[in-house]
Amino acid sequence: MLKVSRKFEYGLHAAVYLARKEPDTVVTVKEMSLEIGFSQEFMAKAMQHLKKAGLAVSVQGVKGGYRLAKSPDDITISDIGRATEGVPHLMRCSVDSGKCEIVDTCPHRGYMFMLEKKIDMLMAGTTVSALL
Repeated sequence: MLKVSRKFEYGLHAAVYLARKEPDTVVTVKEMSLEIGFSQEFMAKAMQHLKKAGLAVSVQGVKGGYRLAKSPDDITISDIGRATEGVPHLMRCSVDSGKCEIVDTCPHRGYMFMLEKKIDMLMAGTTVSALL
């Protein structure tokens, strides 16, 4: 069935963890990993994706680490998904219709596109602060 990726899961947990901290509190990947219970290596990769997307800021130095770049009210679950995975697609035909050999006769293509859109709308309408 439908399953979110590990990258998305780590990114979501990291964003919620940082949102629970006082604004501008800097947290290391090691601290997040230990507190959440996830691999430090995968957490570091997730944080790099969040940073690249402008959702997190890295602070260098002895007391360095990460903090959210925006208020948790301004970061959606869709933002995190797009930062870690890109645009969501349920089926290969929604990525590139030329790669599907039955695109013209597929009986459930319309339904899957509608489902994909509803999932994206739900994620876009849910902020990190709603998960606190």
